Amino acid sequence: MESVVYKIDGSPTKEKVQLPKHVFGVEPNTHAIYLAVKAQATNSRQGTAATKTRSMVSGGGRKPWRQKGRGVARAGSTRSPLWVGGGRVFGPHPREYEMRLPRKVKRLARVSAYSDKAQSEAVMVVEDFKLEQGKTREMFAILKSLGVEKEKTLLLLNEHDSTVVRAGRNIPLLNIKVATTESTYDLLNCKKVIIQKSALDKLAGAFAK
Repeated sequence: MESVVYKIDGSPTKEKVQLPKHVFGVEPNTHAIYLAVKAQATNSRQGTAATKTRSMVSGGGRKPWRQKGRGVARAGSTRSPLWVGGGRVFGPHPREYEMRLPRKVKRLARVSAYSDKAQSEAVMVVEDFKLEQGKTREMFAILKSLGVEKEKTLLLLNEHDSTVVRAGRNIPLLNIKVATTESTYDLLNCKKVIIQKSALDKLAGAFAK
């Protein structure tokens, strides 16, 4: 599968690059994608929800009334779960949420997401670029030239560039990642994937069998 390389002004160059077939040309596995997104969501949970059982609630040490003779149900504590202000039955307690996936499943999920984007013609390759000042207007001008300023966009860089990151961090619809650090969810949570030309080789090597 070939892709035209675009300049940052939005014009296509005469150069074409071959998208790695083992990354952009496989049959998408929707179940692997589902498992990867579920695992990421599960592992991001804090697990800090907590309630008090009747043994944790203060008070209630004295029997509220005598056992017999009042014509009401017997009670031994005002901290019973049946009472207002009492403990909670089977309430949540702090725990760790963890879901592990085999490495091959995680790889399959990301490759499937890439292939799905390629089949939807949502992958765009741009020439490597640098920004002089790291201003938001510079990055926004590039997105506008490429016609993606109104769409959720994932920009993949070959290596970390603090100037580019600084220029794009205030743009709500833009997510900037270094190639191979993006997650399956990052690929799904965008309309367009813009990849720097030099980042393609990095992706090809990372997903090589």
